[in-house]
Amino acid sequence: MSEADYRTALIVGAGAGLSAALARTFTKAGMTVALAARRASNVASLATEVGGKAFTCDATKRTEVAKLFADTEAAFGAPDVVVYNASYRTRGPFVELDPAEVEKAIAVSAFAGFLVAQEAVKRMLPRGHGAVLFTGASASVKGYAQSASFAMGKFALRGLAQSMARELSPRGIRVAHVVIDGGIRSALRREPPDRPDSLLDPDAIAQTYLHLLRQQRSAWAWEIELRPWVENF
Repeated sequence: MSEADYRTALIVGAGAGLSAALARTFTKAGMTVALAARRASNVASLATEVGGKAFTCDATKRTEVAKLFADTEAAFGAPDVVVYNASYRTRGPFVELDPAEVEKAIAVSAFAGFLVAQEAVKRMLPRGHGAVLFTGASASVKGYAQSASFAMGKFALRGLAQSMARELSPRGIRVAHVVIDGGIRSALRREPPDRPDSLLDPDAIAQTYLHLLRQQRSAWAWEIELRPWVENF
């Protein structure tokens, strides 16, 4: 399977960072890109840049996710690559965490990922072809102090990806979870001069997502961890 076999990508939880790098990388690989965010206006310029389209969607709401896929399908055809890139976190001492904020963190980081993946797979199974890629974090495998809600959501998303991969890979659906174990470089987050390459380059991360799509199915990876050379295991 090569990237040429993938025609339309849908990125949910799109923004100016990793999602933008993914949109540009997928476009260069020949895919049409749809971008979904809570406010489509936030990614409208990026959609114009890559020749795609922006959609508004609260991925925690089942009806909005279903509408997103219907609208994407009407515009470009059913997406055969779907990236779930949304998350939400609240920090603080465990006994002081607001249960409503914790509920929101789990809903955005994990439950919404399930809703998006389910709509995607419904369309991919009849063709026996497609890819669902989940963006994880250090918290996917390490529960840090005062970060319980983020760990709960990201652990759940990782479990979803692993379960899906075991069930769907034999049916031709590519499922992978990418652990981003470190900070991502941006215009607002720059590396100190004495620590070059201490933050992950979003374009380099995007190349790894593309690599996952290019893997031969005899050697598929369900998970890959990306980390800068200074990050502790």
